[in-house]
Amino acid sequence: MVEHQGKDSGIRPVRADARRNIEAILRAAAEVFDTSGVEAPVKLIADKAGVGVGTLYRHFPQRPDLIKAIIQKEVDACAKAALDFAASEQPVEALAKWMQRLVDLVATKRGLGAALHSGNAAYQSLPEYVFSRLTPVLRDLLDAAEAAGSIRRDVNAKELLIACMRVATPASEGDIVQARRMVALMVDGLRFTELNECDNEQPSSTSNAIRR
Repeated sequence: MVEHQGKDSGIRPVRADARRNIEAILRAAAEVFDTSGVEAPVKLIADKAGVGVGTLYRHFPQRPDLIKAIIQKEVDACAKAALDFAASEQPVEALAKWMQRLVDLVATKRGLGAALHSGNAAYQSLPEYVFSRLTPVLRDLLDAAEAAGSIRRDVNAKELLIACMRVATPASEGDIVQARRMVALMVDGLRFTELNECDNEQPSSTSNAIRR
């Protein structure tokens, strides 16, 4: 992916030193916004990143540019994580670990919620960015798990992504433990188990009694 500065228009290559500054600014801004809110002084972010205020403004002229870049960076990292899990884990475990990775993405919104729900036009393209980057990688994880016979076969990737991010909402409010627990339950609902397969083939006496 080509690195860029500022807004979506004017995309151009970035030197290595500028790229390091951008990364430092994004890390610092995410930490500052998490602890001090999105209205935290820009100088606080610049000082934490080890750059001048002018450098920060050169890369991110407006505060929404910075907030949008933080979200996009986290989405990109989440998409890459799907590839890493797919390469190192069994299909169903890759799916389970990646859905937990979504909890970390949702947690990124902590401290950014006020801005993201402000109605600012700068954020209107973010939902499309999220779904365009994450739906295909989730579809690949689902396809692999389905091919391995590990999960049910009627799962729509975009619907599951929406459901998972909604279930993980407590993470954006600081309750990551609850979010992880709820996402784990969702994953369990996708799995095929030997017991379920046996139940489908040979209904238990209890089930037969209910049917009668």
